[in-house]
Amino acid sequence: MKNYCIVFFFLMLSHFGISQTEKDDVKSLLETIVSKNQVMGVSAGYSVNEKIIDQAASGYANKKDNIKFDLDTRVRMGSIAKPMTALAIMQLVEQGKLDLDVPIQTYIPEYPKQKTTQITTRHLLSHTSGISGYKNASESNTTKEYTSLSRALDIFKNRDLLFEPGTQYSYTTYGYTVLGVIIENVSGLSFENYMQKNIWDKAQMTNTGVEKFKKSYANKSQLYNRNKGKGKAKLAKENNVSNRIPAGGFYTTVGDMLKFGNAVLNNIFVQERTFTIMREHHSLEKENNAYGFGWFLYSQKPNEGAIIGHPGAQIGCTSFLFIVPSKKTVSVILSNTSRAQSKIDPIANQLLNLALNAAK
Repeated sequence: MKNYCIVFFFLMLSHFGISQTEKDDVKSLLETIVSKNQVMGVSAGYSVNEKIIDQAASGYANKKDNIKFDLDTRVRMGSIAKPMTALAIMQLVEQGKLDLDVPIQTYIPEYPKQKTTQITTRHLLSHTSGISGYKNASESNTTKEYTSLSRALDIFKNRDLLFEPGTQYSYTTYGYTVLGVIIENVSGLSFENYMQKNIWDKAQMTNTGVEKFKKSYANKSQLYNRNKGKGKAKLAKENNVSNRIPAGGFYTTVGDMLKFGNAVLNNIFVQERTFTIMREHHSLEKENNAYGFGWFLYSQKPNEGAIIGHPGAQIGCTSFLFIVPSKKTVSVILSNTSRAQSKIDPIANQLLNLALNAAK
């Protein structure tokens, strides 16, 4: 997965200055890209003060079998998993079980030590650890099964770091795999069980979970990929996400993602002061959109944490979640088609515009 470097023009406006969209309903926005076969299936919606204002779905979950993509269709969320994992980490911090600033060997004794500065949980949360991303496309699109997160660490833990921890920013999925192992070792639960009990159950998310390779799920979409040349969506080969579960190994629905966003706003997972810390700029002097703990920060200084969110992009997935705490708004879009960021991102912009207009 490539580094995210996304700039939204409307986020540069002070006091959430927003423009009207050409279309004022979600269904119309989605049908625009589905009708051109730019994505195979997609769902989206937005809420204000916990009330869902508008949500819709369009296209196909399974084109061959003529199964429509609807609001209950389960689809990969991609890297929107990272804020969930970050919230789990901060729960353990609040409980006094985890220190952000001690070497990660405190919690994973077998993890290789560095020659100078040691990696900390703070570094992992903010992508400043120096751990690299996928070595190549084959590593990203692997079908290899890793029976535990600890085994997944073997992929990269002995590789040289890109830089000394804490000195630079480099977005990495693998850093969040390490966070998953920390959660397991500190909590005494499997990562999946911890997330079920402390994130998904708390938000009443009944259609979200860890995706298992080759396992069939009720209402689960097929995976599609947008052809690079013609730009048309076609069936994709399934890859195995067991090497990145805490960073991008979950499935979900649009309704569950709206529940998640509202649970974040209502401090269901962590206290307000902890949420504030997560929205601070922890990614050094990263250009464009800054990064906190599990969240991209989409506003300029001094209000960098005023609009937060996270995109997702992997095989069979292009997604975007936005949250505006001061306006109590949440917007989300989930597609079953990869390589579709150029089509999904503008609609994510428009959805947030609609949400902010509704919050006036």
